[in-house]
Amino acid sequence: MSTPMDAFDEVRPAVECLDLLTAPVAEALRQWSGSEPVEQVLYVDTDPDKADTAVLVENYGSWLLEQSANCVVVASKRGGDVTLAAAVVLAHTRADVNGLVRRHLGARKASFAPIETTTGESGMEFGGITPIGLPADWPLLLDAAVADIPYALIGSGSRRGKLIVPGKLLAGLPGAVVLEGLGV
Repeated sequence: MSTPMDAFDEVRPAVECLDLLTAPVAEALRQWSGSEPVEQVLYVDTDPDKADTAVLVENYGSWLLEQSANCVVVASKRGGDVTLAAAVVLAHTRADVNGLVRRHLGARKASFAPIETTTGESGMEFGGITPIGLPADWPLLLDAAVADIPYALIGSGSRRGKLIVPGKLLAGLPGAVVLEGLGV
């Protein structure tokens, strides 16, 4: 079985590529406090025009769809309060925003956060959002299928480049909550 590393010519530890990462992602790697060694976070350089999952797998290998994960930012509302949260699901699924996410966050309403809010609050580019380096006060919800995957190809914080990380590393990120059925 192929791994995401097999699709790329050069795979390097992300800590060797901090200058290619957005500030929040680079800082998270510098100040690493995850349960797994930071050296397990790998970086691959990719064409920014091929950042979207469908285009990426078309160009780098269709089998990557099963080994890719997407991170979406959700705005949940309860009363007048809005809480931003991140949901990470396998790329061939969709986050159950109006069901499981909304209930888990105790919200009356949940929806995808506007692009301007997502990029402004995260310091990352749309199409490259990653769970590594998000604001510490955001709930981080991770589908159990992502936690179980040997390696996940995820955003790097920008449209250029991707990170490859073990699912257990994502599950061990500070504040991560693993939920069964988050991806549907």
